[in-house]
Amino acid sequence: MFGYAGAAGIAGAAGVVAGRATASPTDARVDGGVIGQTHSPYGTHQAGIFTPKTQVGELVAFDLLPQTDKAALGRLLRAWTGDVVALTEGRPAAGDFAPDMAQPGVSLTALVGLGPRVFDLDGLGARRPAGFQEIPPMQHDRLDQRWTGGDLLVWVSADDATSVAHAVRRFVTDAAPFATRRWTQRGSWRPVDAAGAPVTGRNLFGQVDGSANPTGEDLAAAVVSSDDWLAGGTQLVVRRIEMDLTGWDEAVRDRQEAAVGRRLDTGVPLTGGEEHDDVDLAATRDGVPVIALDAHSRRSHPSQNNGRRMLRRGLNYTHDDWVGGKAVETSGLIFCAFQASIADQFIPVQRMLDQGDALNEWTTAIGSAVFVIPPGFREGGWIGETLLA
Repeated sequence: MFGYAGAAGIAGAAGVVAGRATASPTDARVDGGVIGQTHSPYGTHQAGIFTPKTQVGELVAFDLLPQTDKAALGRLLRAWTGDVVALTEGRPAAGDFAPDMAQPGVSLTALVGLGPRVFDLDGLGARRPAGFQEIPPMQHDRLDQRWTGGDLLVWVSADDATSVAHAVRRFVTDAAPFATRRWTQRGSWRPVDAAGAPVTGRNLFGQVDGSANPTGEDLAAAVVSSDDWLAGGTQLVVRRIEMDLTGWDEAVRDRQEAAVGRRLDTGVPLTGGEEHDDVDLAATRDGVPVIALDAHSRRSHPSQNNGRRMLRRGLNYTHDDWVGGKAVETSGLIFCAFQASIADQFIPVQRMLDQGDALNEWTTAIGSAVFVIPPGFREGGWIGETLLA
C-alpha cells in the first residue's frame, strides 16, 4: 500500500493555516510551512491525522493493568488530554519534572488510540465500532509479538527527537497507575525539500511513497467515521514492514520501477504525467501492459479494490537486533493507515496485496496492531469523552 493507500505527503491534503491546525480535512489548505508550527489540540478530529507530516514520530502501545476498569480508563484519558493540550501548545504538562523542555513551534501533535481489549471493559462491548477488528493472518506475515497488539496507543510527532522523547516520557509517567508499556516504535520522515516546501517524501527503497492521496470529499469519506460516539474519529492500522534493502539494491532499476509502477526519482507513473497523476492501467506497449499485472500501484489501485482508499502516514525506521553478540540491522517502514472501517477497507486491500504484489519479494510485515482513534475534543473536554462519559 505504499503508493495508493493514501498520503505520505499529507501536507497537500490537509495542512496548516497561519500555524493553526484546520478543523476539517475537507476545507484544509497550506498557507504556511510544514515545520516550526504550533498546532491547536482542539477540533473535530485529533491533531496528528490531518496535520502535516513531521520529521520524527514515536508510537507507544500500552497494556491495561488488571485493575484498570472503565472509570480508571476515563481518569487516564483525562490526564493524557491535559498532556496533549499543554505539550501541543508548548507548555509544560502538569507534574512535568523537566518543564523547560516544552516549547512551541516544534509542530508537536499527540494522537491517542484505543485497542480492541478496551471494548471488553464493562459496558463498552456494545460500543465497539463497526468494522473494527484485528488483522487476520496473511501469507507473507512473520509477526513478532514485540511489535504486535496493544490496548492503548499514544503517537507523538514533532520536528525533532528531543521534543518527541520529552512528550513520550510524560505520557508514560501518567500511564503508570493504569497501564504498562508494551512496545515502542520510532521513525522519521523527510516531508520537505531543500527549500522547506512540502514534498511527499521517500521510503528506504528510495520510492516516492504516497503520491495518490485521497483529497476533499474522498478524504473525509475514506477516513472519518460517522458511527455513533466515534463521529469525527477514525480507525488506525499500524504495520511494521521490514524491508530487504540488500536484495532491493541488487535489483536493476527497471525491475524496481516495474515492481512499483512508478519512476523512483520523481514518483511519476510509468504511463507518464506528473507525480500526482493517476496511473493508466489500460496502457500497453507492444501489447504488454505498461503497469505490470503484479505492480504495487496496480494491486493497490482503488479500481482494483472496489474503490477502497485509505490515508497513511508512514515512518522510516532502522533497528539493531543483537544476535550471537553481534548487531544485526533491520530496516523498514512503520506503515500507518487511517480508514473509516478496517474490515471494509484495509483487510480486503491487504489480501489483494498479499496474493500478488511484486513488492512482497522485498517486504515482510513483522508487527501489526489496530486502534480506534476517538474524535477530537473541544476546550474543556477530553479524549474519549463521547465513549466513556
